[in-house]
Amino acid sequence: MTNQAVVQAGEIEFDRSKIRRDMLIRRAGKILMIADPVFAYFFLWVPIVILIVFSFNNAETVSVWRGFTTQWYENIFANAISAGTESARFSTELMLNSVKNSLLVGAVTTMISTVIGTLVAMSLVRGRFPGKAVLDALLYLPIVIPEITQAISLAVFFRILFDYANSLNDGLRAAPGFGTIIIGHVAFCISYVAIVVRARFADMNPRFEEAARDLGANEWRTFWRVTFPLILPGVIAGGLLAFTISLDDFIVTFFVSGIGTTTLPIFVYGLLKTRVPPEINAISTLMLFASTALVGVSLVMQGRSASQR
Repeated sequence: MTNQAVVQAGEIEFDRSKIRRDMLIRRAGKILMIADPVFAYFFLWVPIVILIVFSFNNAETVSVWRGFTTQWYENIFANAISAGTESARFSTELMLNSVKNSLLVGAVTTMISTVIGTLVAMSLVRGRFPGKAVLDALLYLPIVIPEITQAISLAVFFRILFDYANSLNDGLRAAPGFGTIIIGHVAFCISYVAIVVRARFADMNPRFEEAARDLGANEWRTFWRVTFPLILPGVIAGGLLAFTISLDDFIVTFFVSGIGTTTLPIFVYGLLKTRVPPEINAISTLMLFASTALVGVSLVMQGRSASQR
């Protein structure tokens, strides 16, 4: 080893002020790395926890805690919602009808978007066709654009379509309804289903399909006997995710809904426009647990799908 490669410790000069500054920045960075997720989860979960806690508050005001009660949940299931006085009660039949509408829209939306989303995912992973890159880019468009923009565009589209249909036939009066809501929900749910199923397709070994074809199976039988069972956990996870998003959607539903098509989020919004009944916390809590359960099942299915790869 030459003398030039040997560095004497006494010949090295240290700038102690820079070292202290660098160490201070490093300590501050560690504190921020710990504090940032803590504050993020704090602001995310504290309002939800407060909502759940005050759904059991024995007071009609949502700002003062006056003891534990299950009265508001009992009112919901007993067809009565309080509004400050006994004479200002109304039946929850409208709420139950809105729940039925939400489940109907969510179920139909899930079936359509799951089928189309699975086919789109399969075409993007296995297919080769002109415009594939464009389709791949458009797949993420409903996710990245603001929902209010999508809602307005759908409302304008349906308005133009209905005006044109009514002009062709004076006796026909087309209007928004369940069909427009389902189409609006399918428009953005397809992307979520396709992304989840595509992730499963991308990590699936294509040799299984090749082996099935080598053994004489045609493409249809290969899909149902080999491909579909392997991607089924991803399909179920995507469908549950689509159902959850459709069940909770408010903005698109508000812009494209019609008379007699009130869903549960629209019903809750209608209550908030005139007053804030204590039952609103109970209804929101039930919606929260239902959505969380569906998302949890979806994550479990995705986890099983990942463990089988």
